[in-house]
Amino acid sequence: MTEPLPLLAGVTVLDLSLLLPGPMAGWHLAELGARVIKVEPPQGDDAARLGVRLPGEDESFIYRRLNARKEIHRIDLKSEEGRAWFEARLREADAVLEGFRPGVLERLGLGFEAMRAINPHIVLVSISGYGQDGPMAQVAGHDINYLALAGVLHQTGTAGGPPAQCNLQIADLLGGALHAALATVAAVHAARRDGVGAHIDLSMTEASWAHLVFPLAQALVEGLSEPRGEGLLTGGVPCYGVYETADGRHLAVGALEEKFWVRLCEAIGRPDLIPFHRAGGDEGAKAKAELAAVLRTRTRDEWAAFFTPHDCCVTPVLAPEETLEHPLFRGRNALKTEEEGGPWPRSPLRVRRG
Repeated sequence: MTEPLPLLAGVTVLDLSLLLPGPMAGWHLAELGARVIKVEPPQGDDAARLGVRLPGEDESFIYRRLNARKEIHRIDLKSEEGRAWFEARLREADAVLEGFRPGVLERLGLGFEAMRAINPHIVLVSISGYGQDGPMAQVAGHDINYLALAGVLHQTGTAGGPPAQCNLQIADLLGGALHAALATVAAVHAARRDGVGAHIDLSMTEASWAHLVFPLAQALVEGLSEPRGEGLLTGGVPCYGVYETADGRHLAVGALEEKFWVRLCEAIGRPDLIPFHRAGGDEGAKAKAELAAVLRTRTRDEWAAFFTPHDCCVTPVLAPEETLEHPLFRGRNALKTEEEGGPWPRSPLRVRRG
């Protein structure tokens, strides 16, 4: 197994989280060189039993890959022995990740004040759906619920259709995991500088909501967001959207800037479409239909090869299994080998030092 990036070497994180957001945050930190000690209950993490498994493996593929660089211990924190074990490691740790419902750690006698009494510079990162306080602190939820309340789900889908669920868990992985990793790094840096720890209250709903940039801006300025599938970046104009090809597959057209749109139209022999770059209404709908008719004349892969030399922001829509063989990921050696703990993506952070 290759060594992780050394940026967080010397940082120790106790990971009490289960399932996806917290463990993924721990994965990011471990990939950056932190020592991550995953503390599971005696029965283990339910994620170990969720999802696909490789032949002969008792634990799920996702669980094994997310936790490959971590030290895993199954401890009963309700017992005196378990508490003593945890407190001994807490004294030497920099941060604790947790994703329990608010109040659980306090009931275990391991809330932030109790931790700080043991280790004054400890950083506690609490990941929850709706925050540690407020009217929904104790309400249960999952990714779909957080995205629904954040306004994200409302904006996902095609014009005239219902909200569509994405198989990238935006609230869990981007709202939760990435923000938790960022908060851990920032707060540990501050604690080492000032000698004072911190409790980070991370709401996955708020984190998702804060990144609903364009729809929120429109709602704040104009009082109403654009309907689903009808905006500049959601399929409402000819130059930016998804088009079907002759084989029933799809192309992603991202010719947002005029120069790319001009190249696209000239490449397919339709310079007459150039004036309708960002056209809306009937004109835009007609131009989209004209472009769609052209793109249905060849297969996805034929168009992908055709557009490669034209530099006009057109790419094939790949299935996840196709990404594993795509030259982009292969050419950048983005997939770990089995000897390195794979197959699994490497950390997307490519660091060059010196």
